[in-house]
Amino acid sequence: MSTCGGDEYFDSIRVFHSYSRGILISTTHTRKPLIAASSYLNSAPLIWSFQHGSRKEEVELIEAVPARCGELLAENLVEAALVPAIEYQRIPGLVVIPRVCVGSREKVRSVNLVSKLDELKDIRRVALDESSRTSATLVKIIFREFLGFEPEWVSAAPDLTRMLAENDAALIIGDPGMTFSREGFKIFDMATLWRSHTGHGFVFAMWMIGPNASTEARAIDFVAACQEGLELTQEIIDFYQPLLGLSRDELQTYLGENLSFSLDEELRAGLDLYYRLAHKHNLIPAVKPLNL
Repeated sequence: MSTCGGDEYFDSIRVFHSYSRGILISTTHTRKPLIAASSYLNSAPLIWSFQHGSRKEEVELIEAVPARCGELLAENLVEAALVPAIEYQRIPGLVVIPRVCVGSREKVRSVNLVSKLDELKDIRRVALDESSRTSATLVKIIFREFLGFEPEWVSAAPDLTRMLAENDAALIIGDPGMTFSREGFKIFDMATLWRSHTGHGFVFAMWMIGPNASTEARAIDFVAACQEGLELTQEIIDFYQPLLGLSRDELQTYLGENLSFSLDEELRAGLDLYYRLAHKHNLIPAVKPLNL
């Protein structure tokens, strides 16, 4: 296990706190950089190299939901993490890995506002997936900026039946956001909504490095790892297809068309606008330029 300064006492403290929060971390001091990412399919091309590919001996990877990845990085329990994009504006001192992200240019499919009502204007109460940070902020921006009103918000576990029992709509992300039955619901794809109002693609998550990260953590080639993951897309589909119960064609379209893993200028423009609107609506305290 890698630490910020190589101090074994800090290692033991980190292990204790991580166990207390339900995160399993090895107690062996391997001095490998400790990183975190979700195990959702949308993260798979970014982490496959570290799990099963040529870089599996380079790091120690913790799997956690996106919101928890941000918390682990903020608490210095990991040195780098695949973090919800909004958390860059909330956690001090982060550095963003350039050129790679989890984004979507038009339709993401796995980030959905699901409703029993046909029109967004009729929604008055929304359950937000508690594992989300970026998408929860995006939903609030859509309503405040583009629809001109704000529903009541409640946080909930990603169980669509329970979320919709007492709410007009539910935000659900990741694998749960792909695998629920769509029959009888109106589905609003969040990347599609964003593009319809702004003309931009959207960035959901990025690799970020903490301010006290070790030299080894800063040397990780996250871009090459992503390239390897994309080259192994069929292997990823082999793994996830029985878990998610979706067809290979659906998974191929999701990874190859719905998602974009390249943080280019077009997605950067959408990210910049997202940050400006989040600040306008008091969802972040200020807008920091990306430290790449």
